[in-house]
Amino acid sequence: MARPPRFDTDQFLDAAVRLAAEGGPSAVTMSAVAQAVGAPSGSVYHRFAGRTALLAEVWLRTVERFQAGYLAVLTGEPDAHRAARAASRHVVAWCRENPAEAALLLYGAADFGRADWTKEHTERADSGNRRVFAALGRLAEALGARDEQDRDRVALALVDLPLTVVRRHLRSGTPLPPHAEDLTEQCTAALLT
Repeated sequence: MARPPRFDTDQFLDAAVRLAAEGGPSAVTMSAVAQAVGAPSGSVYHRFAGRTALLAEVWLRTVERFQAGYLAVLTGEPDAHRAARAASRHVVAWCRENPAEAALLLYGAADFGRADWTKEHTERADSGNRRVFAALGRLAEALGARDEQDRDRVALALVDLPLTVVRRHLRSGTPLPPHAEDLTEQCTAALLT
């Protein structure tokens, strides 16, 4: 019987998240991830075909985890205004609970080598984005959005505003203030009245 692996994929991706949060995507190398985990470099190459695949997986795992919770909140409340307020709060709460992952998401997929990703990685990213944008579109309709300006207001309230609240703190490494979720919800509600 084969010996079970000493290191699993999540250990490598967790290390890559920490490296990216501290030093940006350029800090995520195969050898840096191996060293952070205390594994031989071959163990990293055994799971990822190369740095491009590692960068794609660390980005996708992080964004998919965020999107799963965000979609659940967007679609889990039948009242559109409550769903919108809950979604904006969720962005802040998720960032509070996952500061390294949130810091990683301040970059974009392009910073994680999207131009060189495999077709499978690109399709995963596009599929997740389509689901989120479709849910935001349905919510915008439920909120009475009739034109581009109304849809932009919903995007501002549910995407841009919550990110603005957390960005400064994530970049400086300071904790989010205790009132961040409340402030975000209040601003979202004001934008959507």
